Amino acid sequence: MAGNKVLLDTNIISALLKGEVSVANHIDNAAEVYLSSIVIGELFYGAAYSVKVEQNMANIKQLLTAYKVLNIDHETSLVYGKIKAELRKKGAPIPENDIWIASSAIQHKLKLSTLDKHFLQISDLKILGW
Repeated sequence: MAGNKVLLDTNIISALLKGEVSVANHIDNAAEVYLSSIVIGELFYGAAYSVKVEQNMANIKQLLTAYKVLNIDHETSLVYGKIKAELRKKGAPIPENDIWIASSAIQHKLKLSTLDKHFLQISDLKILGW
């Protein structure tokens, strides 16, 4: 994975926050690591819904200082529209937030690090294997 520019999916960050060593090693080997603002929203939702709200919120805020954050813009929206249309034509819908996350990865020419198999439905998306 050395030299890879990687966008982390929510499930990867969740595993990292739970202290999974293999995930930490995986991330440490990347050349550049990014988070999507969509992933950050999902993380804050999970924290707000959790039992340990304050602790989880603090962990996420600390995480934000460690990685570059990609925001959604008009180019991301264009990629999103193409992906969603492609998936609908194939009859292979995936969660809306995941389309946005994939759009960010494609737009910025990043590999997506994820455990979700439904991302394989997106033809232009490069997924980082584990």
